[in-house]
Amino acid sequence: MPGEFRDLAEPVRLPGCVPIPGVDILSPLQDKSSPSYRWMVHHGARYREADAILVNSFDVLEPDAATRTKGVGLLVPSWAPQTEVLAHEATGCFLVHCGWNSVLESLVHGVPMVAWPLFAEQRQNAVMLSEGVGAAVRVPATKKKEEIAAAVREVMAGQGKGAEVRAKVATLQKAAIEGLLEGGAATAALDEVANMWTGADAEHA
Repeated sequence: MPGEFRDLAEPVRLPGCVPIPGVDILSPLQDKSSPSYRWMVHHGARYREADAILVNSFDVLEPDAATRTKGVGLLVPSWAPQTEVLAHEATGCFLVHCGWNSVLESLVHGVPMVAWPLFAEQRQNAVMLSEGVGAAVRVPATKKKEEIAAAVREVMAGQGKGAEVRAKVATLQKAAIEGLLEGGAATAALDEVANMWTGADAEHA
């Protein structure tokens, strides 16, 4: 592909994914002269050598993956028990930077999201969540405080896009919980990996 992803006029079309605008493609791939670009391409090519890939996700979320707040809120300036906060009934939405583990934790607890990506793969994830899956509303690129507040209000109580996001997250939460049950997709996948690593499959062949 000539040029850089960020300069493309059309979105990048990847198998099993919504079209991703070039500027939202993974940060390490945005500069072909960068060592990070070469590292990503090198290790990406090595995926073909793998017997299998353990995906940190679940099928319903990615159905095609296989074929300042003073006086207003509470600011936690350091580490916080994120999963406990997400599990609390008073949590109405999650303003998330779209790291994938945080996304999954939010969905498992049924918390709709406001997507505010910063770097790495987060911008790409934000596109998938807001335009593909429908589990988030994305903060506008201008990031004005009024726009951020409006996005949060929409996700928490809006009757348009916000209502759609809340309903979608509720559906995804159900699927995520089912996948974590005994015999569910997540436990089955981990069983398969454990069997491959321990040779249990070969012993029962």
